[in-house]
Order: sequence, then C-alpha cells, then structure tokens
Amino acid sequence: MKVNQLFKAHQVISFEVFPPRRKSPSIDFTRIYGTMDALSQLDPDFVSVTFGAGGTKRQAGTLEIASLIKSEYGIEPVAHLPAAQLTGAQVDELLDQFATHGIENILALRGDIPKDGRVSNDFPHANDLVRHICQYGDFNVIGACYPECHPESKNTADDIAHLKLKVDAGATQLISQLFFDNQVFYDFTKNCRQAGINVPIEAGIMPVLNQRQIQRMAKMGGVSLPDKFVSMMARYADNPIAMRDAGIAYAIDQIVDLLVHGVDGIHIYTMDNPTVAKRIVEATRSLVRV
Repeated sequence: MKVNQLFKAHQVISFEVFPPRRKSPSIDFTRIYGTMDALSQLDPDFVSVTFGAGGTKRQAGTLEIASLIKSEYGIEPVAHLPAAQLTGAQVDELLDQFATHGIENILALRGDIPKDGRVSNDFPHANDLVRHICQYGDFNVIGACYPECHPESKNTADDIAHLKLKVDAGATQLISQLFFDNQVFYDFTKNCRQAGINVPIEAGIMPVLNQRQIQRMAKMGGVSLPDKFVSMMARYADNPIAMRDAGIAYAIDQIVDLLVHGVDGIHIYTMDNPTVAKRIVEATRSLVRV
C-alpha cells in the first residue's frame, strides 16, 4: 500500500527505526524484533527504516528490516534511500529488491555526505533521485523537509524553492526534520502552501532523552532550541530519569498542539526506544483518527 493514501482518512502516526549494525555476514534481528513487537502494539500507519546516519556505512539491513516489518507485522515500511551514499547502479539494484519484496514506499534523500566524500554524483540533489525513482518503478516517493531551513541553503526562500523541485519531481508527501518550536513548523507549512507545495507534511518529533545528544543533533541540523526547552534541559541535565520524563512531556505537549491545529501527521523519531514511543502515543491516541 502506498502510504500517501492514508492522509485522506486521518492524521497519520508513524515511527522511525534503525537497522542494527552488521558485525558479521548475518544480521542480529534480536533488537529489531523487540522494538517492532512494542511498536506494532501502537498501531502505526507506517514505520520508516533508516540507511545509516552521518554518512556511515551502516547500510546493511534496510531491505531486510523493511521486509520483516511488512511480512511479519503487517505494517507498511518506508525504506530510506540516500543519493550521496550510492551509485546509480546500486540504487537500481535496491529498487529492484524493494519491488520484489513488495516495498512500495521510498524516502528519497540526498543523505549525509560520507567522510570520504560522495560515493557518486549520479544524483546530485534529492530531487534528481525522486525523479529517477518515479520513472523507474511504481513507488510512492517521500521527501524530507527542514522547517528551519536546510543548513546548506542560502535562505528560507531558496530552501522552499528546492523543496518545490522535489514535489514537482514526484514526491507525494514530506516528512520534516525534528523541531522544538511548533510556531516554526506552522510558519514553514504556510510558506510551503504559498509556494504551491500542497502534499501532506508530517511533523517530525524527537523526544528528548539526552541533553548532549539533542544539542549535537540540533547543531548539525540547524535546529533552534526555545528558552523553555533550554531551561528544561538545564534543570534536569544531571537527572536522567527526570530528563526522560520531562522530554516525553515536552513531546506530548508539542504533538497535542500540532494535532489540534490539524497537522497532516506525526512522525516520531523513536531512537529505537519503544517505551518512550508507547508513552507518547498512549497520551495522544484519543486525539488521532477521530
């Protein structure tokens, strides 16, 4: 099933998971089974599977995990595909394998640049990859977006213009980078609509579990930290349990506000912590699909 169709029925809830690091020719599925056992109980509309963050070589497992999610849990998977980490031939090989395994939804990314540089320049930009996938097979192609502007964009207008290219190339829905100020997302959505970007936009939410991790990710992605958020981190920095609980509460508050304002969907960056995802979904479940 192409998951862009789900937005016609209700506000969508989805999760992101990571493939395990491959330490041998075979993959240890123990952790992913535990994660999916828990996440499947939350009735997500789909689960996306990353390809390895930061330009790493942790790419093994995306196909296997996506196939497992669909065949064993009956949940639609979305497979990440980063242009900068693959050659054109590798992309085509993966697309053939995805099609063989019934994986219809692809998140097309430029992706993080590996430390040694791009693997190839076959797809210079994400919109080039989006167009190629749409022409190659019968896939639903999803794009990424940055509510606070991609770090490499000149300005907001330039970033929105590049995002429009992705949609014009065939992206049928968008998933946002994390953010901690909902007004930023509302302003971004308004700018997208004014620019003629009318596909569904899911809000990417990441619960705060670790102060150092969030600060690093925010710096890498150009994400601003509101005063309320900074105060929360400062107050509970030395108390991991309190930080976790405060972070979950902050995420719940964000999600409730987004749902009330009619957001198309919520994409939760679980960091492979299903317990946190469970607490968030259970606190907001009654607001979804009403």
